[in-house]
Amino acid sequence: MAAFEAAIAGDYGIECDVRPSRDGIAFVFHDAGLNRMAGRDDKLADLEGATLDGVALPDGSMIPRLSTLLARCDGRVPLLVEIKSDGRDIDPICRAVAHDLTLWPDAPVAVMSFNPRTMRWFACHRPEQIRGLVVTQQGKGWLRGRIERTLALWLAKPDFIACDIRDLPSALSRHARARGLPVLTWTVRSEGDRHQAAAHADQIIFEIAHG
Repeated sequence: MAAFEAAIAGDYGIECDVRPSRDGIAFVFHDAGLNRMAGRDDKLADLEGATLDGVALPDGSMIPRLSTLLARCDGRVPLLVEIKSDGRDIDPICRAVAHDLTLWPDAPVAVMSFNPRTMRWFACHRPEQIRGLVVTQQGKGWLRGRIERTLALWLAKPDFIACDIRDLPSALSRHARARGLPVLTWTVRSEGDRHQAAAHADQIIFEIAHG
């Protein structure tokens, strides 16, 4: 939460990752497992929300719920929620996120995911929600990447795409912008990345503020 507090104080938009607890509550956490950040062998999805509320992070704070972060933002800064869904059962995390967002109907919030099926879920169940598809070419061949992206875009019907900064410029980003589809890029860490993003994207997701 300290990072989110700093972003709010600096009037920056926030990007966060969310995963579901076993009982279908959206928690703000990147990894599937708790080992790296909490020193536990459990997977987040295997624990009840009440248990996760008591799991401490390295700075002594607890893993926040998405509902807690939404309340802290209070609609004052934009929030970009990346939905992590490792398996085929996307319904629990999609419903959990949609439930929390329903309580903040006027907040500037968008959702995105690598998984096009999660964005398809929002297109069907919450069509007014701004949604994006996260894409990367890293570790993929040209043909495989093109096929995957084509299918993913067809499924997700996104309002924007979020490209890996290492892939820019790309045919996908050029084509998207030509169609009027905004292009975000992640994760911008250096001045070189910033120059690359300025030339080939419409907005950045960054870790450290400069200037």
